[in-house]
Amino acid sequence: MNTPLPKDIPLDLPLPEWLLVVLLVVSFLAHIVFVNLMVGGSITTLWAEIKGLKNKEYDTLAKEIAATITVNKSMAVVLGVAPLLSINALYTIYFYTANSLTGIMWILIIPLVVIAFLLTYLHKYAWEAMKNMKYLHIAIMALAVLIFLFIPLIFLVNINLMLFPEKWTTIHGFLSALTLPNVFPRYFHFLCASLALTGLFIAWYMGRKNYPFEEYFQVFTRAKVKRIGYQIAIGASGAQFLFGPIVLATLPSKGVNWGLMAVILPGVIIAAYSVYWMWQTLKGKDEDLDKHFYKIVISMGIVVLFMGSGRHVYRANALNPHRELMAQKTEQFLEASKKAREEAANQEAEEAQAIAEAEQSGDTTAKGKAVFNSYCAACHKVDSQLVGPPVTEMRSIYEGDKKDLIKWIKSPGKKRPDAPQMPPFPQINDQDMEDLTEFILNI
Repeated sequence: MNTPLPKDIPLDLPLPEWLLVVLLVVSFLAHIVFVNLMVGGSITTLWAEIKGLKNKEYDTLAKEIAATITVNKSMAVVLGVAPLLSINALYTIYFYTANSLTGIMWILIIPLVVIAFLLTYLHKYAWEAMKNMKYLHIAIMALAVLIFLFIPLIFLVNINLMLFPEKWTTIHGFLSALTLPNVFPRYFHFLCASLALTGLFIAWYMGRKNYPFEEYFQVFTRAKVKRIGYQIAIGASGAQFLFGPIVLATLPSKGVNWGLMAVILPGVIIAAYSVYWMWQTLKGKDEDLDKHFYKIVISMGIVVLFMGSGRHVYRANALNPHRELMAQKTEQFLEASKKAREEAANQEAEEAQAIAEAEQSGDTTAKGKAVFNSYCAACHKVDSQLVGPPVTEMRSIYEGDKKDLIKWIKSPGKKRPDAPQMPPFPQINDQDMEDLTEFILNI
């Protein structure tokens, strides 16, 4: 009963709704892959560089991973435009309401992104210059990681909040929205996905035939680095099996149905298949580390597609009842608006006819009354208070001073603290103004 029910924006979508939904799902998945690589890469870089304080090979690994972060973050930003525009078009009221409720944190995303990007560039290009200042260099990366961890949390809180209009009246800023029960399970699930994808990326990136591995590493072998990547991937994927059920359990039941389960469960089964092949890879020989790689990547890609689609199915399920009510309210508003415009047009036509008849008859009193009805009657009655004072009071104030009355009507000020300021009426022509003021002063 306390759920806000705003009117929708009565504008046609720029594309068919089904096409916008496809664009939203596909473009979001492309965007989130590079966000995962950016976040997971920054965490892995920090971890490897800290280990590099004792083992220089890990420092080299950190440097090589760090070289990819700036590229991945640029791709994440570019590919984020399409899903942002799509969700704005499809869920305008919900998205902007969530943004306004989280306030300053949403606005802070832009400066935070700029700072994080500058820190990653500084970290990347100052590697050699700061080789004797490792703790400071690590601190730069640590600060970038903290920001990279915080920015997705802001996005997640907003996207989460837009799903629950019934909570809007209880939310008072970002910290309040952060307390919704499913925020942190979804956030940790995202972090695990970032590390899992980053682990597979390391195994591929460092294992490419054209990658000059021996130029950078003195002790580590390709197999060793690939195994590090697989270990990160399988550990993070295993953690996803922990957080996944928690995410599902903490989601409000209004969006959960058999259709959603039909999308999610195949993704879970394929994810288990992917983890099995990672495990088989780690158990196998070094020369077989690439044997199941494409099985793993393809299956994980299918999992991402299922989970991204499930995300949209839940969103649609959760919001459809509210959207239907909002559509009814919008239809009522449009009908009332149409009726008001028609009544205003009819009234304007009647007033114009009255003025014309008064001009033909030469009756200046009748013409002045018609001008009064057209411009003044909405706020003034003849002998009683409405919004503004009665006409009889105007007459007593300006009796014998038509010039000041005309000046006031064209450019009024504010005299009464208990009443709104009168708007100016410069559009009334001189003859109509003459007739109007004659009517007021001779009422």
